[in-house]
Amino acid sequence: MLLKRGDADAMLCGLVGRFDAHFEHVKTVIGARQAGGVMATMNALMLEQHTLFIADTFVNEEPSAAELAQIAQMAADEVQRFGFPAKVAFLSHSMYGSSSRASAKRMRAARDLFVQQAPHIECDGEMHGDAALSETIRQAVLPETTLKGSANLLVLPNIDAANILFNVLKVTGSHGVTVGPILLGAAAPVHVLTPSATMRRVVNMTALAVADVAAAAKR
Repeated sequence: MLLKRGDADAMLCGLVGRFDAHFEHVKTVIGARQAGGVMATMNALMLEQHTLFIADTFVNEEPSAAELAQIAQMAADEVQRFGFPAKVAFLSHSMYGSSSRASAKRMRAARDLFVQQAPHIECDGEMHGDAALSETIRQAVLPETTLKGSANLLVLPNIDAANILFNVLKVTGSHGVTVGPILLGAAAPVHVLTPSATMRRVVNMTALAVADVAAAAKR
């Protein structure tokens, strides 16, 4: 309510309790930035060979193709705010039409919608996880791939896939250096952390919240 009333500029919460409970309050009191718009979360990992951004790790259980495209757009904007050129991969068990399952078609449709909405941002899909990070693998299957080099923004088909990937990479490759969850699409600068957040992550997210406030003031 302090944030809603304008008595605070930004908010961090979630170090105690469940993510979903905190997010429900944010959704009810703060709401989405756009009427009918989707909110989502993105986590960043600093790996030895890659800096990766993963969405949607905590909010949308089984987003539609339109929602995935909107999530990808919000996430790409955030990646660019970090100073990286967004390179988007829509991940799937399918590789450029190798599967006709519904989830593969959904990721393919999400990629097509994203291209229409953000033609200036490199993207491709639907594709395997290894192909997202290797241009050689992509070109072996589809020489006319529109994504150059390694993707840095991985859009997953559902919350389970995104959350599992993030947590596995967090333990196996990031040496604990992570940022997030970064809440995307809220009407005010607010982020819901998790009880596992380290002091370093709290400091990182505080800095991000301050940057959110500065960016909002310019809009």
